[in-house]
Amino acid sequence: MAHSRLTDVIHSLFRVVIGLLFAFHGAAKLFGLFGSKTAQLGHWPGWWAGLIELVTGLLVLVGLFTRPAAILASGTMAYAYFVVHQPAALLPMQNRGETAALYCWIFLLIAAIGPGAYALDRYLPDLRATATRHRQART
Repeated sequence: MAHSRLTDVIHSLFRVVIGLLFAFHGAAKLFGLFGSKTAQLGHWPGWWAGLIELVTGLLVLVGLFTRPAAILASGTMAYAYFVVHQPAALLPMQNRGETAALYCWIFLLIAAIGPGAYALDRYLPDLRATATRHRQART
């Protein structure tokens, strides 16, 4: 299978769109945006879920620390599904847990395949090398 520039663009666009949508969920919980009710500051699990969704969504969006952020986001959605939705009914169609289940698997996929070609993570090795050279030059 040939890897093309179009594949790189689509891979990165997928990550950006998912990160943006997830960040919107977090912003809605934290700030009452989009007609949502604001979670009470520090309240478990709603406020903390919103914080995790906002931060991990933004990190995935820009492609910075993408794999760890995606793993945390996936785990958060697994928790949401099994603790919040699954007790109401077994299947996502019955317990309104489709979004949590989808995000869980999507973020697991992003963690597995990485951020794509157009991500800030691609520049981290260069930044580390530059920082190391600066430290060595001072000594």
